[in-house]
Parts: sequence; C-alpha cells; structure tokens
Amino acid sequence: MDIFDIFYSHKNMENAFHMSKYMKNQFPFIGLKKPERVALARDFLKLKKKDSQIDWDFIFKCYSMPEREFHYLAIDYMDRVKDLFTSEDMGNIEKLITTKSWWDTVDYINRIVGHVAMKYPIVKDEIIHKWIYSDNIWLKRISIIFQLKYKEKTDTKFLEKAILHNSNTGEFFVDKAIGWALREYSKTNKKWVKDFIENNDLSKLSIREGSKYL
Repeated sequence: MDIFDIFYSHKNMENAFHMSKYMKNQFPFIGLKKPERVALARDFLKLKKKDSQIDWDFIFKCYSMPEREFHYLAIDYMDRVKDLFTSEDMGNIEKLITTKSWWDTVDYINRIVGHVAMKYPIVKDEIIHKWIYSDNIWLKRISIIFQLKYKEKTDTKFLEKAILHNSNTGEFFVDKAIGWALREYSKTNKKWVKDFIENNDLSKLSIREGSKYL
C-alpha cells in the first residue's frame, strides 16, 4: 500500500468527527491523532528524507486530498527536507499558505518560511515584505510571526512595520499573531517590547498576549 492507502486503512470515524469539530468543521478528517499519524508515516518519511530535491508533486497531491491528515503529511515532509528549500520555492510555499488555510497548517508552514528566510535574506526583503500588505490574513500572519525563533537576530524594524500596518485589521488571527510575536521577542528584549506596547495603538488581545512575560 502507498502512504495514502495506509492512512485510509486506519480511518476512525469517531475521532474524525471530533477532530473536524475542533477545527470548526473546516475540513474532513480520517481520524488519525498525531501519534498514530506520525507512527504510520515514519518509514515513508524516513525514505523521503533522502530526496535530493523538493518533491512538489507529492506535496500538491497531498493538498489535493480532502482530509486534513494529508495536508499535515505534506508539511511533515517539508519539515524533513527543509534544508533543500531556496528562495525559488517561495512561490509554491505561498500557494500552500493560501490553500485550505487555517491556523494549524499555516503556523506549521511558518516554521519552514522562517528557516528559508534566515538562509536567504531576499525572502524577507522582497517576498515576506509584500505579505505585510496582502489582503490575505494568513500571509499577514506569517509576515508577523516568521521571526518567532530568531531571538537576537530578529529584525525589529521589519517586525515593527509588519505589526503597525496590521494592528487595526480587527482580525482575530492577526491580532493574536501580533501578541504572539511580541511575547516571544520579549524573552530576548523585554524593554523593546514594553516600549513598543506602551507607544503604539494595539488591540486588547495583542496587548494581553504580548505582555505575558513583561
């Protein structure tokens, strides 16, 4: 059996119902909880990790499937081969961010984006910079949070621009992202975050989330 058949052979309708409900019924599920999904895909991903180039056909095939577990599988694969990504792959990554979007996949893809942007500054300066001004809330979200793990390497001017341009959207997932980015950076530079919150007009949600470690 291929990996798709393996997943389907472990379908659990009860789990699928509750998993879909948790995700606001945005997507159908097979019913594989993460530990089982990881175990079922382990051998497959171990083999795929040896790929010498990104298998975009496989990734997009996963995304063409209705069940959410296949979207997770695509991103699990991307995580295994993240060192193969270059700035040339950002067009396809953007397609994934804006396809069947919800916080679960977007935040996982964000880790890949952060990794690529760290290696290739042009990604931040020319691609993610455009996402700040996008009408798509998920691209906005990533423009705010892609530096989550950058610590002292965080480009604060970029972060400030991304936050201030999007601080009045009224979108929950954008306001939450602002708070998340500030909270994470406060672990590295508490004073910068404190001053930023005090001197700018942010939503109550962003302030509450961003102030947790101040």
